[in-house]
Amino acid sequence: MNTAGREPDEAAVVGNPGAGETVQDPARVRALRATVLTVAVLNLAYMVVEIAVALSIRSVALVADSVDFFEDFAVNLLIFIALGWTLSKRAAVGKAMAVIIVLPALAALVMAVAKMGDPEPPAAGVLLWTAVGAVVVNLVCVLLLSRFRADGGSLTRAAWLAARNDLIAGVVLIALAGATALTASGWADIIVGLLLVVLNGSAAKEVWEAATEESLAAKALAGDIDDD
Repeated sequence: MNTAGREPDEAAVVGNPGAGETVQDPARVRALRATVLTVAVLNLAYMVVEIAVALSIRSVALVADSVDFFEDFAVNLLIFIALGWTLSKRAAVGKAMAVIIVLPALAALVMAVAKMGDPEPPAAGVLLWTAVGAVVVNLVCVLLLSRFRADGGSLTRAAWLAARNDLIAGVVLIALAGATALTASGWADIIVGLLLVVLNGSAAKEVWEAATEESLAAKALAGDIDDD
């Protein structure tokens, strides 16, 4: 049977809807907003650095990673904007996050295929120091977001997953620099680009599933789902 209900807004609920809501502390909301805005700015700044370096040394993996930084910037900026929205709108934004996460995977795939015809190796030393910088930035972002991982449902999950994946990618890029120096081949760069496709695809799937659960929870709270 359907029961009439009113969907709670972001100011009333925190955590994963449907898994037990709790009253949200306004101070925590402000802290979350400040955190995601800080993470967005950090990602935008390093994206500019990384894309410039990537294009100069023609690294497929580094270009894909720079797009990941843009992805993180977009995700966190949208979270900053959407925190005051209702659960159903927040779930819709969560699904948009999943689509955004897929974009760098597609970019990496296209670049990897294009480079297969001419697997020129990128400059290993430049790649190494750029990767180290990426790891530092992403580690800071992961630490900042970790205490809010359970807040905001699919939105903050998207941000944390994106930062985690970029941290993993940064470590892989450091290994890539070593492999490139040892082999003097561009194939390692291509392989890492393809690995980023898989990593981002997995994150997109997780975020989409979390947003779907959030959408169903919003409908249940609004009385749009039969309970018999």
